[in-house]
Amino acid sequence: MTSTARAAQNADSGRATPADGADRPPPRAARLRGALRRSCPDLAVSLCFVLAAGWLSYGLWLDPATRTLALNPEDQILIEWFMANDTRILLGDFSLVSDRLNAPDGFNMMANATMIVPGLLLMPVTLVFGAATTFAVLIAGNLAATSIGWYFLYTRTLRARRVPAAVGAAFCGFAPGMVSQSNSHPHITAQWLVPALVWCVVRMAQLADPTRPEGGARANRRLLGLAVLLAALVCTQVFVGEEVLFLTAGALALTAVGYIVARPRYARRALPRFGGALLVSAVLSIAVLAYPLWVQFYGPQSIPNGIFSPDYFSADLASYPAISPLSLFGSSDAARLSTGAAEYNTFLGLPLLLLTVALAWWLRQRPLVIPMTITGLLCAWLSLGPRVVVNGSRTETWAPYSLLRDKPVIEGALPMRFALVLIPVIATLLVLALDRASTAPLGATRIAVPAAVAAALIPIVPAPLPTADREPVPTFISAGHWRDCVPADGVLVPVPLPTPQEPEKMRWAAAANAEFRLPEGFFIAPYAAGGKASMGTFKQPTSALLSQVATSGQVPAVTDAERGQASRDVAFWGASCVVLAQAEPNAPALRQTLEALYGPATSAVDVWLWRF
Repeated sequence: MTSTARAAQNADSGRATPADGADRPPPRAARLRGALRRSCPDLAVSLCFVLAAGWLSYGLWLDPATRTLALNPEDQILIEWFMANDTRILLGDFSLVSDRLNAPDGFNMMANATMIVPGLLLMPVTLVFGAATTFAVLIAGNLAATSIGWYFLYTRTLRARRVPAAVGAAFCGFAPGMVSQSNSHPHITAQWLVPALVWCVVRMAQLADPTRPEGGARANRRLLGLAVLLAALVCTQVFVGEEVLFLTAGALALTAVGYIVARPRYARRALPRFGGALLVSAVLSIAVLAYPLWVQFYGPQSIPNGIFSPDYFSADLASYPAISPLSLFGSSDAARLSTGAAEYNTFLGLPLLLLTVALAWWLRQRPLVIPMTITGLLCAWLSLGPRVVVNGSRTETWAPYSLLRDKPVIEGALPMRFALVLIPVIATLLVLALDRASTAPLGATRIAVPAAVAAALIPIVPAPLPTADREPVPTFISAGHWRDCVPADGVLVPVPLPTPQEPEKMRWAAAANAEFRLPEGFFIAPYAAGGKASMGTFKQPTSALLSQVATSGQVPAVTDAERGQASRDVAFWGASCVVLAQAEPNAPALRQTLEALYGPATSAVDVWLWRF
């Protein structure tokens, strides 16, 4: 039938006759193809972030079970154990005070960076490939996912073009501070929920303005939905990394205050509804988090104070213009300006600092820029600790962290990590500047701004994380032979016992998904004088004796007193089995000492063991 005949037929039937296909909606397949074409650039950017994260952490992927981050292997072991312990939720173990370490006392998981949500999300990886592989996924995944989150925030909420958004997002995910914290601090680099938190707050502030076109009942419903979503994100972030939530909340609060000062008329219109939505979020969050926070601050094995000294973990003012030793163009000489390779939070480089100042001035007319810049400056000042340190020398110059010192909750945040707030602040300035330059007429601005950004960022491009080999876990453990020695939920005593300085034996429990319990270990608990926070616990006499033998290789004279104490220590731990790896350094001396304490050893696969 021709189009003319169709039109005549429709006219006879009284139906409207559109032009042939003019107003018809495109087929579903065509719509899907169009959506895919539009999303292809975003997928390509996301893939680039994933590849970059994989390249930075590639040293772990060679063989995760026998590779370690060379600059912080102790914390890697701790995180691997946390990931393994999280699989116990499948067995119905939802306790926030775990008995898997420090038998028989256990330890408070909320007082330690246990990362419960990442452990749950990556549980299939842990169960199939092991906790070491989960750790490698976590290190790379945090960097990539954080960058992707910021990219979509910049393109969808800030309405930035893709290239400027990609540059800013890459800085958020791969800035010197993020790469440095990737040395076994995934609870700090797990910032993939931060863009969503920021989006919720920004969108709530927009909807709270009663003069907006979408005002009314519909806006109120959407505002309530965002308040619920914000509460859900806050509760989730608590079980990802509380310190990141603390820094994010502080930065958003400071920026909001600055925005209120910069736009008082808007604030008067929007603040009542915005404040109400925040109150709803706070009430919901408190209702969900009341018990976990009670456990953290008042429950068994809780700690009454922060364990880390703010004087020691203060940023050196001279570190800000320095280039990170973990950057391609960095120098190891700059390492002296920080407490360790996992805390190069302030190493931004002089070119980027100068560019940041210039961009803040150039973009000062935008309402967001000045409050955001002031927030960055305050956080940089807080990062200097109670007294300013310059080039390794502590001065008497006052810094505002002195006002926060020894305050509950706040004392748990290290001063130098306040500098991490500068990362999204600088990234947002880069996005705004590049976006503005891309629409400028062809000339000096359109060329100079991208050139200046490139000149500032190239010196701090990160290098792959240094990695090293480590010994494999004994086959007795990895192949499950330990079950012949230790019953379900029993206590296995490895020799020497794990400590915060030498937590190697916690890898045994991680390889077994924490199915058996360990005495002592690496954790934060209240064993210092007066019940204050300590790193680990005090050693039982037999544990101290075995540690001395492991270090010296000398066999001590064992008397009936030591044998009696050894029996009491085994009873205290509730031990089912004492295990010594045959490949352990100074293994002959340790075996001779253990046989003097507990009698002849039994050989099993690649260990010696003593059953009780």
